[in-house]
Amino acid sequence: MSSKVIYRRCLPGGPWQRLLPGIILLHQAPPTIDERVIGALLHAGPRALVTGVEACRRHGLRPRELPPDKDVHVLIPHEHKVRSAEFVTVERTHRLPEARTHQGVPLAPLVRATTDACRRLRTVEPVGRLLVEAIQHGRCSPEALAYELNKGSKRGTAIPRRILGEWQDLYSIAEARAKILSRSLLVQPSHWNPEICDSRGGYIGRPDAWWDDIALAWEIDSFDFHFHREDYRRTVMRNTRYAAAGIVVVQTLPSRLLTDPAGVLAELEAARLAAAARPRPPVGLISRAA
Repeated sequence: MSSKVIYRRCLPGGPWQRLLPGIILLHQAPPTIDERVIGALLHAGPRALVTGVEACRRHGLRPRELPPDKDVHVLIPHEHKVRSAEFVTVERTHRLPEARTHQGVPLAPLVRATTDACRRLRTVEPVGRLLVEAIQHGRCSPEALAYELNKGSKRGTAIPRRILGEWQDLYSIAEARAKILSRSLLVQPSHWNPEICDSRGGYIGRPDAWWDDIALAWEIDSFDFHFHREDYRRTVMRNTRYAAAGIVVVQTLPSRLLTDPAGVLAELEAARLAAAARPRPPVGLISRAA
């Protein structure tokens, strides 16, 4: 078909449209995401892989946890000379991973797709949400994500590497979400997962977060419900020890960290004011020194 015919059919009001250089969409409706992905792969050429946010979505991560991204990010071998165009971000790489084909679309492995998406973000909140989602629902280990960030290009990796480093002492993904949320507090916790003792050195508990100057504890329940009677008994006994020692405690369900973050922050601020208004009880931190 001659270029003149193609040109006429892509004029306003014509039956076709230009999707990308040399790639024509045979209708005038807005392109679907599948059409954009296919067009991106055609533009990028042989061995191209989809990575970034779109690959994360196709790997099964929940869309509400992913940052908005209208571009299609693709990886190509470093020796290929293809430029980015329109909505396609083309990245040449010496470390082209083996494709994971899903519904006919070649994808970068989830660990690589997640780190590629993180490298293009500039603020802590979306990076933290994406990393938590990859770990929780994508079953990526924090170690694998950190390895990929350190192994590949360092461009754009400062925030995700710092976040993963800060999570090394956290014991659940719920606590990781809590740490992200705590950045919005007027006064952030002084300790995470410390061991608390009474004036005689007796063990009280190990709160997820702790404000030592006012003896305020924040407990995030496990993602798993307390189906077992023994788990429930331990929680009740822990809360009794807190009450007997005069410690103010805020308990938060993990789901509220996502569904009602403003409410959680308000409760923590109110509890901080209440704890600061009363005399600090004689409790302290158990030293972990050898």
